[in-house]
Amino acid sequence: MQRFSGKTVIVTGAASGFGEATARSFHAEGANVVLLDADEDNLNKVAGQFSKERTLAVACDIADSAAVNRAIQDAAEHFGQIDVLVNNAGIARPGQPEDISDETWASVINIDLSGTFYCARAAIPHLKKTKGNIINVASISGMGGDWNFPAYNAAKGGVVNLTRSLALDLGKHGIRVNSVNPGLSRTAMGKGLVEDEAKAKKFIERTALGRLGEPEDIASVIVFLASDAAGYVTGATIPVDGGTSASNGQPPME
Repeated sequence: MQRFSGKTVIVTGAASGFGEATARSFHAEGANVVLLDADEDNLNKVAGQFSKERTLAVACDIADSAAVNRAIQDAAEHFGQIDVLVNNAGIARPGQPEDISDETWASVINIDLSGTFYCARAAIPHLKKTKGNIINVASISGMGGDWNFPAYNAAKGGVVNLTRSLALDLGKHGIRVNSVNPGLSRTAMGKGLVEDEAKAKKFIERTALGRLGEPEDIASVIVFLASDAAGYVTGATIPVDGGTSASNGQPPME
């Protein structure tokens, strides 16, 4: 059974990683998918693997609110409605606090946090008509601090609390808003850590399940949250991290 047949789903950051896996999952469930990404070349490669009649690819920098407004409107006009928004696009820039430039700080906040808000704001009028829902891809880095990632922690922490705020304000319209908080997974963003065996081992040892996440692990939870099976779930922030955040940080007691 295709749970999203006839529905339209927008996925930001759809050219790779969680976004690509999420778009594939919704497409397999019968949805019309609107793929947004600033990487136009990879975006078109991904879109070319989907059915043309149910796919729209739009090159868009989500840090540009005017571009976001145009992209969301194009999606609504193309498919006639918007049912789900998946705010996945994001970047991470490491650095010690005293070494982070204004430009680096702004780029992370503008894409990860402001871009999430811009997309939600533009989609809300359309989601009111369909009583749709929003899923924000935050991070376990939004639930606590990391060494060497102040901008990312600030941005993703903002996404977690923005999710709660939107859930409260939009519930009266029948719009649900939730977030997923992935741990380290096998994506382009985590490539430097995933491909370094010694570094990856440290992350794996912090999980309860003894492995890193796959993009499909996160996509499956996003699809669930967008489905009628999660019809009474809103304002939730769900770790999808193999149990990493279940720990209080102390080492195993052997």
